[in-house]
Amino acid sequence: MKKNIPNLLTLIRLLIVPVLGYFLYFEHYIPAMILFAFGGFTDVLDGYIARKYNLITKWGKVFDPLADKLMQITALIFLVLHHFIPIIVLVIVIIKEALMLTGGIMLYRKGKTVIGANWYGKLATVLFYFAILATIILSLDSLKNVYTAIAINIALGLAVVCTLFALAMYILIYYRFSKNYEKEKK
Repeated sequence: MKKNIPNLLTLIRLLIVPVLGYFLYFEHYIPAMILFAFGGFTDVLDGYIARKYNLITKWGKVFDPLADKLMQITALIFLVLHHFIPIIVLVIVIIKEALMLTGGIMLYRKGKTVIGANWYGKLATVLFYFAILATIILSLDSLKNVYTAIAINIALGLAVVCTLFALAMYILIYYRFSKNYEKEKK
């Protein structure tokens, strides 16, 4: 039973995504906030359990980050649609994830190990979870003011900067892998 717990938590997070989208679309921010926070908690918990008990699976390696990105991108889409955050934040995240996916596929095709998440990628994910959660919380009508707008911008700014840093670091790693691959071919 223990072996299935991390994957079960990831599956729960995947199932949360459409419900989160529903609540955000209809501007039910309190249930959306609770679901998003719960999703973040399950992300931390499944990773902890998988590493502590050596329960890392191929399925988990694929679907855990997928669940994270689907939750984040779903939340960002609706926060953009409701004009809480600028569209550039969503565009940066989508471009980063598309480049990461493309690089991973290219490395896989070359027979190389796909690059796992490093500390800067995990930090970017955590910062985006907090920034999105802060945006949802501080966007409640009772909390809207100039200070909450500043807090949201700071949180999103930090998350975006960290995401761009992570992307730059992953590009460097990909470049090194590709360069070594070309040398090995010769």
